[in-house]
Amino acid sequence: MCGIAAILLHPQERPSADWQAIREILTRNLIFNEERGRAASGLAVVQTDGQVSLLKTPVPASEFVESALYLDLLEEIGPQTTLLLGHTRLPTKGDPAWNANNHPIQAGPVFGVHNGQIANDDDLFARFDLPRSAQVDSEIIFRLIEPANPATLNGNYLETIRPRLQLLQGQFTFLACDCRRPGRLLVLKHQNPLCAHFQPAWNAIIFSSRYVFLRKAFGFSVITEALPHDQLLLYDASRLPQDYSEPLAQLPLALLQSD
Repeated sequence: MCGIAAILLHPQERPSADWQAIREILTRNLIFNEERGRAASGLAVVQTDGQVSLLKTPVPASEFVESALYLDLLEEIGPQTTLLLGHTRLPTKGDPAWNANNHPIQAGPVFGVHNGQIANDDDLFARFDLPRSAQVDSEIIFRLIEPANPATLNGNYLETIRPRLQLLQGQFTFLACDCRRPGRLLVLKHQNPLCAHFQPAWNAIIFSSRYVFLRKAFGFSVITEALPHDQLLLYDASRLPQDYSEPLAQLPLALLQSD
């Protein structure tokens, strides 16, 4: 069990009060997810040019968000930011003292966070002869996605990555961003919780493993809560003012094997 705390942002100018509110919601979301994992915490800030600033440490979220490095990272959030990708970790495989095992995980241009456990990660690494940076089972998700370049697939991204993701066995709710197309966010909910709320004043979608956080943060205006199970969802930050909480594309996962 881990916690996911993320915000997909339409890149735009905002009043300083909105930026402060976005930073505060992100921080509160991380702390609220601490009970889902205290062994490590992390955050990636993704910009429209594909640049990513990454911070992760083997400490609980309540300590993580008080650090000078975290506060410095928050200052990088601005008009060119498309994604804030946060995580709180409860380890199932991979020592959190080795920071490469902590999330967000980088697989080449892909950055992702995962809540769950993959049962056949070793087999899939061997089958596809994939590079491995750490021990954590979650890495296989993002290594399977890495070969597909979303900047060149012309609308066929979900169809291209689905066959490999169908091979995964276990629980795998995750978010992934490919810096070759940094405005896009891939989301899959399989056997672990994930909820989302579109905040129109910010042109932003807030994701959390804990629906109660969204209800507490935004009140009864939260009507877009539980995301659908076993659906590959692709969101586009540039289209949030038109699409609101609707994904750009959606495709059933249709697992080939039972877990």
